[in-house]
Amino acid sequence: MEFKTLRNIENSFRQIRLYAIVFAVLCIGVVGFSAWKAYEFAEAQRQKIYVLDKGKSLMLALSQDASINRPVEAREHVKRFHELFFTLAPDKNAIESNMKRAFNLADKSAFDYYKDLSEKGYYNRIISGNVQQRIEVDSVVCNFDTYPYTVRTYAKQFIIRPSNVTRRNLVTSCLLLNSVKSDNNPQGFNIEKFAVLENRDVEVIDR
Repeated sequence: MEFKTLRNIENSFRQIRLYAIVFAVLCIGVVGFSAWKAYEFAEAQRQKIYVLDKGKSLMLALSQDASINRPVEAREHVKRFHELFFTLAPDKNAIESNMKRAFNLADKSAFDYYKDLSEKGYYNRIISGNVQQRIEVDSVVCNFDTYPYTVRTYAKQFIIRPSNVTRRNLVTSCLLLNSVKSDNNPQGFNIEKFAVLENRDVEVIDR
């Protein structure tokens, strides 16, 4: 009788121990699942930016990884440089203003090219001849497999005179380096070794 009682006590102890282990495992599982879901929620919240719209309403914008936008920013940087550098009006102050803004996006190679044209009297002829010059960038091809990034730009250049319009093909090359973002350089790149590979007349249209 005593042996049977001891057996019953031992079996009850084993059952209690089993229940305790199962309960502990269940608790650990619940805690682990809760921690995992909390981490996911925190990560999702970090991807959200709240923007104040003129002090009246809040708009929810999803932030994106900055590296995803770098190719787009690189092409925009190069395009903006070309628009500033090759858009000219028959006004000395306008030319100098555009050049100053363009030089914020590039190194000394751009200034050297400008200096060479200036010494040849190119900008003086623009002013004295009442010539307008504008550019249309067709494509900006960047190689992001190597650093510094190699870039080639294809564009059309229009030289508008009182008597005619000359269309030119323009092809340039440069290297693109990461730089610090600022008001003068919002994309955070710097152009190096800027060179004009081709700049030839395609057609002349009488006005």
